[in-house]
Amino acid sequence: MMKTFSQLKKNSLARLGILILCILYFSCIGADFIAPYDPYSSQNDGSLLPPTQIHWRNREGKLIWPYVYPTTQSPTNLQTGVRALNMDSNSPSKVTFLGKGSSYNILGLKLDRHLFGVDAPARINLLGTDEQGRDQFSRLLYGGRVSLFVGLLGILISFPIGLLIGGISGYFGGWIDSFLMRIVEILMTIPSLYLLVALAAVLPLGLSSTSRFLLIVLITSLISWSGLARVIRGQVLSLKEQEFVQAAKAVGAKSLYIIWKHILPQTTSYIVISATLTIPSFIVAESVLSFLGLGIQQPDPSWGNLLTLASNASIIVMQPWLIWPPTVLIILTVLAFNLIGDSLRDALDPRSLKN
Repeated sequence: MMKTFSQLKKNSLARLGILILCILYFSCIGADFIAPYDPYSSQNDGSLLPPTQIHWRNREGKLIWPYVYPTTQSPTNLQTGVRALNMDSNSPSKVTFLGKGSSYNILGLKLDRHLFGVDAPARINLLGTDEQGRDQFSRLLYGGRVSLFVGLLGILISFPIGLLIGGISGYFGGWIDSFLMRIVEILMTIPSLYLLVALAAVLPLGLSSTSRFLLIVLITSLISWSGLARVIRGQVLSLKEQEFVQAAKAVGAKSLYIIWKHILPQTTSYIVISATLTIPSFIVAESVLSFLGLGIQQPDPSWGNLLTLASNASIIVMQPWLIWPPTVLIILTVLAFNLIGDSLRDALDPRSLKN
């Protein structure tokens, strides 16, 4: 296993995937500090603002400390359909670092420092604002907590089930194997996306986003363990004839103990690869459900429900800054996990291990 990870470090694509995931996870975990604003607070007259323009030069053209101008938008002109952008060039506001802002709690401590911000009355919206005047960059960071961790929680639920069912089926064989594998085959024939949509649609409307998030994870996990169980069964069928398993039987070890302590640990390499390739499916499932309005509900953010604006064609054309950031982040996350999974698979290929 150590040799596998040493080969993984030499793979540039794997390093790229790890770097992307580290940036995404640390940014979302530290959203309270990095995000300049509360994801639920609205800006007066700031609906659908474009990304804030940061200025580096004064009127004479000299480089100075970066600053922005207070910006608002007028109501839509009914004749032209255009909203005028109002920029107060007489009130420049400096960009500040580690300045005070909205308060938040970390480990019981109440803090109010943010990585960056601007002096009042201006606001800095790196990715613009949504239709409610909320900062899109802040909502993207907070929404990543849902979208990124749904995969980790999903494998924590689905993988133990798949490992245990596959281990028991392969070890005992006979009618137990036949019964469990028929269940696996039935689950594998069910189209997971349609099942998720159907199950999510019958959830009570009054559920909080936290409860809905946990139910999405649970539902997704309970239908995604079948493929892992089938592969683990095949590996256990060959491992149970090995000498170390026969020795454990000879000293009187119980069957479930042998499965959990001696056989399943031998499948660690495959489990790690499978996990890195399975996590993206959980992320995509949550995004699809939230995009369809069956997942995380507004005003709570997730990358999926931030994409619901994509259903409005005028938004895509007039406010593309609302569509591309969550789309790119979902693609990058899935790509990063797949790069790591493919690199692990290549590292464990017998032909690569000989080199």
